[in-house]
Amino acid sequence: MSAPARPVPAPAPSPPVARSRHLALGVIATGLLMTVLDGSIVTVAMPAIQNDLGFTPGGLSWVVNAYLIAFGGLLLLSGRLGDLIGRKRMFLAGTAVFTAASVLAGAAGTPALLIAARFLQGAGSAMASAVGLGILVTLFTESRERARAIAVFSFTGAAGASIGQVLGGILTDALGWHWIFFINLPIGLAALLVAVRVLPGDRGPGLTAGADAVGALLVTAGVMVGIYSVVEVESYGWVSPHTLGLGALAVALLAAFFVRQATAATPLLPLRILRSRSVAGANLVQILMVAALFSFQILVALYLQRVLGYGATATGLAMLPAAAVIGAVSLGISARLSTRFGDRSVLLAGLVLLIGVLGLLTRLPVHAHYATDLLPVMFLAAGFGLALPALTTLGMSGAGEEDAGLASGLFNTTQQIGMAMGVAVLSTLAASRTDALLADGSSRAEALTGGYHLAFAVGAGLLTAAFLVALVVLGRPDRHTATAATAAPTSPAPSA
Repeated sequence: MSAPARPVPAPAPSPPVARSRHLALGVIATGLLMTVLDGSIVTVAMPAIQNDLGFTPGGLSWVVNAYLIAFGGLLLLSGRLGDLIGRKRMFLAGTAVFTAASVLAGAAGTPALLIAARFLQGAGSAMASAVGLGILVTLFTESRERARAIAVFSFTGAAGASIGQVLGGILTDALGWHWIFFINLPIGLAALLVAVRVLPGDRGPGLTAGADAVGALLVTAGVMVGIYSVVEVESYGWVSPHTLGLGALAVALLAAFFVRQATAATPLLPLRILRSRSVAGANLVQILMVAALFSFQILVALYLQRVLGYGATATGLAMLPAAAVIGAVSLGISARLSTRFGDRSVLLAGLVLLIGVLGLLTRLPVHAHYATDLLPVMFLAAGFGLALPALTTLGMSGAGEEDAGLASGLFNTTQQIGMAMGVAVLSTLAASRTDALLADGSSRAEALTGGYHLAFAVGAGLLTAAFLVALVVLGRPDRHTATAATAAPTSPAPSA
């Protein structure tokens, strides 16, 4: 009697397929890295740019603001267009625009030309970044693989700021500020050559399936006006006619956009995506978290330079331990912890650590010692390596494949809104507190430190609010998620 036939296991993906997917992940991460590096590199090189091109102090801020407005304003539109015409096409076009604009920025000889090039860089970044997560979640469908891929993506964004500060200082000191932009040329060309070969082709249903031109105009104008009004708060004040008028206009435009989406036959933002608790809750948590962490990424660097007297390169090196622990956690253990304990639990643990980071920073002395006062804070930044991958997974988990680009664009848009909030609110509070302490007779170092203390305390409050939102809004799974999980426990994240 012959032995019963043994079941034949399903064949594993062939090495070329696995290699292609990981090359695609590398291309997407490279695109994100260029975007993040560009922001942090520019901040270090600002004094050199001002001296060389003759920027006024007010005009210099537009080197950052022009990029921020274009990037934040075009993300949602770019994400939806990627779903309609193909996410690969949108990624390639965005990378090409960003790379060409970088060359234009490096060659700029006048303030106006540099600001125009920065706006184009922001547009290219929006086009590529908006669809990056959408491509990633369609490539990696198995939950554990997806968690690892999102961890790589999140680490790239989290660590890029610290790396950019070091690289910006080195390039500016050694070669001049022009090279902080020229360096994007070889990186961008290499990313394009690899992306053409390894990114999956997707045609999309075409513009006629969802080209809501009116909605696109409303949301793009609303987000751009809103970001502009926020980034200019430091110049005009919170209750000035300029801020209140533009703020009211932004609210009106966005309200009209949502009314339009509820009635349009082919909406730019199908409101069904916001019915997912995971999508809506994760995006709200992200706004609060990113706004708070501006105080860590930027204000700590300013404290090191303006209070402790560090140079640009030394400041970047001082921030590197944070990048190292974020990388170790996000790449090494965050995916395993999420698989074992769930994304919500890992997110909450990460937020607790980040609250501790800003809590410790409120106690920084004027004459701090790096090893005892700052290095422990850098290690606690590991919380970012826990929180961001888990939050990214939650933010994408409620979107189906047909809305992956949209969900990616929405997630990136709320990130930019949070960043703009952090820039405006925390920097304005720090500056106001500093001015008040100077008027009371404090030394400049004491006044600056007091201003930063207030910003860190407000940031800790924002993180506490993010923790509460995550605890309540993400406290139980969506009904459709729970049903799908019961029916097929090993299936990838279900569609909305």
